[in-house]
Amino acid sequence: MNGITSPRRERADAARNRVKILTAAAGIVATHGVEGLSMAEVATAAGVGVGTLYRRFGDRSGLAYALIDEREREFQAAFIEGPPPLGPGAEATARIRAFLHALTDRTVEQLDLLLMAETAAPLARFGGAYDGHHAHLSMLIAQARPGADAHVLADALLAPLAAPLLAHRLRGREVTAERVKAGLDDLLAAFTTRAPDTS
Repeated sequence: MNGITSPRRERADAARNRVKILTAAAGIVATHGVEGLSMAEVATAAGVGVGTLYRRFGDRSGLAYALIDEREREFQAAFIEGPPPLGPGAEATARIRAFLHALTDRTVEQLDLLLMAETAAPLARFGGAYDGHHAHLSMLIAQARPGADAHVLADALLAPLAAPLLAHRLRGREVTAERVKAGLDDLLAAFTTRAPDTS
């Protein structure tokens, strides 16, 4: 997702308001789902005026995207510069596994919001955060399995974490998040384990 906030430094009061607003909005989504995300309710819960909300986020969709953006920034900071095994310092296969498990949790955590974002247009899932996840996985796959088609394998590992598919499976109670992680572990093991040389 593209960042919502301006790169300019926020005034201290504006930054405090932003935190209050996003905290209130996240609480409403957690309790009532995306359908319950009302600008008026968020303003009341955050203790700010509705006008402040509209000036800052534009509309309900802008607020929803800001929630996704905020959480995505935290996730990217964790896998780019956080502690291992998610961050640097562990071997590549361990980092891939940690990344996939963390991305599963991150997707489940904001599933309603991501479902809305990924179905907004035919190719809405791709670009932005997806490209960042794909580039990171491709780099690690190239380290874990030199010579493999890291670009295609990264897509294969990300595919089960598409919000529409995950929502369909989780809500149909066909799978759990832990089962998804176990399946991703099997996929990872399959392509990082080299076949014996039969030549």
